[in-house]
Amino acid sequence: MNGAAILEVSMADNQKRNITAVINDYSKRLLGFIRKRVKNNADAEDILQDVFYQLVGNTEPIEQLTGWLFTVARNKITDKKRKHKPELLDDVYADEEMLNWTELFFDSNNNPETDYLRSLFWEALNNALNELPEEQKTVFVLNELEGIPFKEISERTGASVNTLLSRKRYAVLHLRERLQTLRDELINY
Repeated sequence: MNGAAILEVSMADNQKRNITAVINDYSKRLLGFIRKRVKNNADAEDILQDVFYQLVGNTEPIEQLTGWLFTVARNKITDKKRKHKPELLDDVYADEEMLNWTELFFDSNNNPETDYLRSLFWEALNNALNELPEEQKTVFVLNELEGIPFKEISERTGASVNTLLSRKRYAVLHLRERLQTLRDELINY
């Protein structure tokens, strides 16, 4: 029985060291992520504390710790914003930052936040592409993603360049609408 008590104490000490290591490794990045999305440092620090509190209380295995931490942080930010209703017009627009997809892709800082946003973008783009008629999807992918000129696509498919331009235009309009939804969700959360 005494051996079991020592084993429990040893496991508890090991868990505390692991949690301390996670907090030390992720605090700065998570706090930066949160600060960009809330009004003041006190709120950001409260949310960060809530994220780590949820980590300590979690009993389920976490496969992707980084993604889990950033998802919990985003959810906590959402909860905080739902509770707080802006009173002034300035409060409504103070949080809006322009989310520019090109900045996201050319950002040389590979950090969990950027990687997470990129994965959200690609998931949304792929879902939106799959909603398109095959002809529109094909023209968009060949021209925009693979860089193939319309003349070459026309030779491959037998469709006129004007038809291809029209198909791409419809694809772009649909994709803009769908990606705007993602952009709005990211800005509002």
